[in-house]
Amino acid sequence: MAFTIADLFEHAVDLMPERIALESGDRSRTYAELEERSNALAHTLRELGVEPGDAVGLYSRNTIEAVEAMLAIFKARAVMANINYRYVEHELEHLFTDSGMKVLIHEDRYTDRVCNVLSETPTGITARIVVGEESDEESGPSGDGRGGAAALDYHRAVAKARADRDFEDRSGDDLYMLYTGGTTGKPKGVVWRQEDVWRVLGGGIDWYTGRPVEDEWEHARTGAEAGQLVRFPIPPFIHGGSQWAIFQSLFAGGKAVVYPEFDPHDVWRAVGDHGVNVVFITGDAMGRPMIDALTEGDYDTSTVVSVASSAALFSPAVKDRYLERFPNAVIVDAIGSSETGFGGMGLAVKGQSRVGAPTVKADPNTHVLREDGTEVTPGSGEVGRLARSGHIPLRYHNDPAKSAETFVVYDGVRYSLPGDHAVVEADGTITMLGRGSVSINTGGEKVFPEEVEAALKGHPAVLDTVVVGVPDELFGQRVAAVIATRDGARPALDELNAVVRTELAGYKCPRSVWFVDALKRSPAGKPDYRWAAEIADSRDPDDQVAVDSTSTKA
Repeated sequence: MAFTIADLFEHAVDLMPERIALESGDRSRTYAELEERSNALAHTLRELGVEPGDAVGLYSRNTIEAVEAMLAIFKARAVMANINYRYVEHELEHLFTDSGMKVLIHEDRYTDRVCNVLSETPTGITARIVVGEESDEESGPSGDGRGGAAALDYHRAVAKARADRDFEDRSGDDLYMLYTGGTTGKPKGVVWRQEDVWRVLGGGIDWYTGRPVEDEWEHARTGAEAGQLVRFPIPPFIHGGSQWAIFQSLFAGGKAVVYPEFDPHDVWRAVGDHGVNVVFITGDAMGRPMIDALTEGDYDTSTVVSVASSAALFSPAVKDRYLERFPNAVIVDAIGSSETGFGGMGLAVKGQSRVGAPTVKADPNTHVLREDGTEVTPGSGEVGRLARSGHIPLRYHNDPAKSAETFVVYDGVRYSLPGDHAVVEADGTITMLGRGSVSINTGGEKVFPEEVEAALKGHPAVLDTVVVGVPDELFGQRVAAVIATRDGARPALDELNAVVRTELAGYKCPRSVWFVDALKRSPAGKPDYRWAAEIADSRDPDDQVAVDSTSTKA
């Protein structure tokens, strides 16, 4: 018995071969078709010299072929290296070399960029599989042979390879790696055992009861006995949450809707066209433009039963708008990270949302620890470090120093501490505060940007914002906001802070503000704090208030 991504998918294939597994526009794949094509691609990888444990890169937007490729990589017992499709050549060099990938699967639109890197940087990549338009023509891929790596056309390779499921037994010790898309330093590969990551991200521990799944056929059997759930994971597959939304669907015989580009109006058209039940987003970066689009157009959303957000701030003001539009749907805000997997979830209730990241009911393996490894006292208001025990990653790839810092042992228990801070409420729920690496120290008081960002979004003119600390002669740092507004509005800082003060202490109010046309975020929707700090450093603020010796305690 093996709890692996490929095995769990294959169980669904065996019980529900004729169900539709994937849809994108007028294209689709049944479970049987997805099985045959991923088997064929897995055999192609083996023919190219890929052995169990070798890395294979995937450089693609959200497409049917990307899902086929993910499954093929795991069927071949290789390790997938997810590549951010917005990276420039210098960033690609790091991923190509750090991962040690042997084969790269990429969309044809990235051929020039890939070949430029391969021509300049020694890598272990021996072959490329290039995904162009699906066609019956016998044309080879563009860029064939450039960069020193032989190139195969994806669709021709799949068509010509055998589609048998004749792979050796797999193991729960087979690896899954996720390159983080963090805002500090170079991307790091977080290395998991497949069984461990399935436990915390794939439903291997029941989300609601905390019961571990003991039967590898349970997902597939339950799905076969139930109606088909239609999921629409909108964030890019470079984001682990989106990958696992797909895997969860495939394990249980669901139908997943995939589209390569994000457009808020197109999202709602797709929801109506495909009868989507569950929509997955990453916080306000997707949620706000989507709810704006929904108020502007006439879309069929009658099938939606849940909107779920994770990995980025989902502010109370935006949650309340979803609750108004979907009064009978479940609006979920979940916490987690590449280093912990699922950490807990909270259900939005109109008028009861808290400022900042969510307050969630956490599972027994999620903790908030002091610096000495002891647990903070519930209801004390003490800020600690979010931690997870139990099923956690093995290490960071090629980074023993960072591994030792993040994966620590206290009193014989191994924890993952990704850097998030939180408090434990009196009822045992956990309120997230944000990443400690971007917290602001103003006059000895610690301010977490996410709680200020959420409060600022309560102002009707604020479309999006990133909050950072900027140098201050008296207090070390002052709270500053970079804000994108609706229709070019420029509200006064005093007006903005009047909204913030209804939710937060005065010392957390921004003292400087810069207005921009649009904010820079990662493809996964995470704020780019470095970019915001550069904006603040590049010019004088558009508005500011004086800071005196009494203002930090206001």
